[in-house]
Amino acid sequence: MKKRNIVIISFFTVMLIVIGIWVVKIMQGEIPYIDQWTRSLVSTFPDTYTYDFFREVTNLGSKQFMYPFTGVMVVILIIIFRDWLPGVIFGAGIFATHEFNKLIKLIVGRDRPSILEEANAVGESFPSGHAMIPMVCYGLLSYFLAKKLKSTKIILALQAFFGLLVLLIGISRYVINVHFLTDIVAGFIIGFLCLLALIYLYEFIQRKRNRSKV
Repeated sequence: MKKRNIVIISFFTVMLIVIGIWVVKIMQGEIPYIDQWTRSLVSTFPDTYTYDFFREVTNLGSKQFMYPFTGVMVVILIIIFRDWLPGVIFGAGIFATHEFNKLIKLIVGRDRPSILEEANAVGESFPSGHAMIPMVCYGLLSYFLAKKLKSTKIILALQAFFGLLVLLIGISRYVINVHFLTDIVAGFIIGFLCLLALIYLYEFIQRKRNRSKV
């Protein structure tokens, strides 16, 4: 196994252990230390340009935007690849991630720091769906589009753009005070693992299909 792979696996193993500790604390009615240390900063954002900016950014992870966007991209991916599989993996993967997010929220049962219905901030808090689902959505989109691009510079620029977008959407939930910071970090980590699983599933099915053609 390559050294880089060992580092990556070790990182995610440690993060999953940390998330597990957070979950235990939350389910016991405690507040993780990170959330205690970062709550005071939230009160400085309202009525600032920073708050207004992130209040707009957060909409890019809302269901009002994500549902039609996903539907359109499913069709576009099927057309671009002339194959149903990328579109199905994309659409079904986002739906499955959404359902998985709701399941974890139901199990953990954490209350939000505040409710904001117009920003889709209702129900349970942990983990953040706005961190978890865009990670899968924009991550898969970046992965599939990169397969159709020949320029390495364009691919890197595309990945940087989507990566920054996912980061901003996730952080927006902290800035507008509808999620704790641990909700967002957990959403990023779990979402990235879901993304890797969906990419692996796509490549596994593709290998099976290619062998059957031989």
